[in-house]
Amino acid sequence: MKFLDFFKKKLKKYDDEVNFTCDICGREVFDGARVCHPCLKLLPWNDKNICPFCGRKVVEEGTCLECKQQPLKVKKARSALLYEGDAARLVLRFKTGEKFLFRTFAELSMPVIQREFPMCDAVTFIPMTRKAEKRRGYNQSRLFAEEIAARTGKELLSVAVKRRETGAQKFLGRTEREKNLEGAFHINDRKAVKDRRILIIDDTLTTGATVSELADALLRAKAKEVYAFTLTSAENKHPYGLPPLEKAPARPPVID
Repeated sequence: MKFLDFFKKKLKKYDDEVNFTCDICGREVFDGARVCHPCLKLLPWNDKNICPFCGRKVVEEGTCLECKQQPLKVKKARSALLYEGDAARLVLRFKTGEKFLFRTFAELSMPVIQREFPMCDAVTFIPMTRKAEKRRGYNQSRLFAEEIAARTGKELLSVAVKRRETGAQKFLGRTEREKNLEGAFHINDRKAVKDRRILIIDDTLTTGATVSELADALLRAKAKEVYAFTLTSAENKHPYGLPPLEKAPARPPVID
C-alpha cells in the first residue's frame, strides 16, 4: 500500500511537471507549458474594461448595470478569460471528461489570482450533489480548487454541501437562477469558515448566481469576506430573463 501511494505521488509529480503537447491545438511544446505561445496570444483574455465587482467585461469603465441593480454576495469576482472561442471550448472539455485540464486551468489562472487575491487565506469550490458527481465522475470545480490551493499554499476548505438537485440553468436569467438555487448550499463546518477570507473557485461565471448563493451561505456561517475567481466569465445581456418576444407587425391586406 505504501509503495502504491509512493508510486501515485511520483506519477502525479511527473504529470504536473512534464507536458509535451499544447492542450488547445495539440502542437508539440518544448518548455513543459500546457498551452503553446501562439495559442496563449490568441486566447480571449479578460484584460480590458471590467466591472470592479463582478469582473465581467464592460463596454465602458465602471460598474455594470447588473451589479448596480443587484450586487453579488462576493466582495469581488475576477476571471482570466472571456467565455468564447478556445476558452469556452476548454471549459466544455473540462466538464465532459477531460479532467486533466485542471492543471491547464490553474496555469492560466495563477497570474490573476496572485495579483487580485493575496488577502485570501483559504479556497473552496462549488459542491455538487452526490448523484450529479457520480454521473460526471468528478467535480471539476474541486479539481481546479485543489490545484490552486497546492500552487498558492492556501488551505483548501471542503465545507459546503449541495442539498438538492437544481434544474438546468442554461436558459435562465439571473432572477430565475437565484430562485432555482435558493437554499441549495449548506455549510457543514462553521468553525473552519469563521473569520476566514475565502476564495471560491469555479470554471465559469455567467450571471454570478451560483457563486453568490454559496457566498451567502459562507457569510451566514461567519466567514469574514468571500471572493470568487473563475477561469472564464460571460457577458450577460439579459440578467433578469429574456425580454418578451415582440409580435410581428400585421401584414397589410392584399388588394387584388
